[in-house]
Amino acid sequence: MRVIVAEDQGMLRGALSALLDLEDDIEVVGQAADGEQALRMIESLDPDLCVMDIEMPKLTGLDVAERLKEAKHGCKVVILTTFSRSGYFQRAMRAGVKGFLLKDSPIDELGAALRSVHGGGRAVSPELAIQLWEAENPLTEREREVLKHAGAGLGAGEIASRLFLSHGTVRNYLSEAIQKLDAKNRVEATLIAERNGWLG
Repeated sequence: MRVIVAEDQGMLRGALSALLDLEDDIEVVGQAADGEQALRMIESLDPDLCVMDIEMPKLTGLDVAERLKEAKHGCKVVILTTFSRSGYFQRAMRAGVKGFLLKDSPIDELGAALRSVHGGGRAVSPELAIQLWEAENPLTEREREVLKHAGAGLGAGEIASRLFLSHGTVRNYLSEAIQKLDAKNRVEATLIAERNGWLG
């Protein structure tokens, strides 16, 4: 299988590529230092898989996965992460990511995961799976209330008067909810929360 490795830390990128290249059935055809470079390489080299860090400059691993899904590109994405936030995981699944692994996983575990994904399966680190599949609602009761109103199309001022809160407090609740759900804005945060049944 032909693989691209995208990781902004040069030493880790080089080590990962060298180790994967030692596997008989894996050929690393490109190395990218950021998400934009990864996307360009995927488009020009047409690899089977791309192993990507979740946090990269210019475009994150999840941004790249979303663009590939939109373009209906056949390259399968495996995300490497040090983060176990449920918002990341939910977004990765929606973006069609096939693998979600911890960066400190042993190299043979990564190799096995790539083979599984290449063969049409999925691969999630057991530690992540336990935390993420059973992810509890990350939102507080107040954040849920505020998001519900925002989802109904109310502005921060209207929400504030309905819930007897200050305008600034409502904005704080909204920005907390957006951050916790790894959403781009309040609309996306509401959609994520609704999909997961977190708005009650």
